[in-house]
Amino acid sequence: MALAEEDIAQIQRMIKDALAETPEMHNANVRYELDLRERTIRVEEELKHQRELMITGFQQMEKRFELIEKRFEQVDKKFEQIDNRLDQQHKEIVGIHKELINIHKEIKLSIRWTFGILLGLAGVLFTAMKLFG
Repeated sequence: MALAEEDIAQIQRMIKDALAETPEMHNANVRYELDLRERTIRVEEELKHQRELMITGFQQMEKRFELIEKRFEQVDKKFEQIDNRLDQQHKEIVGIHKELINIHKEIKLSIRWTFGILLGLAGVLFTAMKLFG
């Protein structure tokens, strides 16, 4: 049972009449679309704001990283100064150690000479006591 063109036209007219009788349905669709557009605009604005906040945050983090890098450079310089100072003190200590070794050798030599002189004097004194005594 095929529909004739008259039947199709009549059905179309009936649908148009039914839609015309209920304008609130058409208005509801328009309102819904407007609400959706407003929501979309608000979401886009919020996303734009969030993007700006993220960019600002990234810029601040970059500045902080630069400050930290400068601080590390300062700490490196201080370590280099401390290292140089320790090297200098090590050289001074090595020099003092050599001087102490030389003093020790001189004291040892002096003790030997003193001991030798005392033994010689003791021998001379002992001999003199035997001869004159």
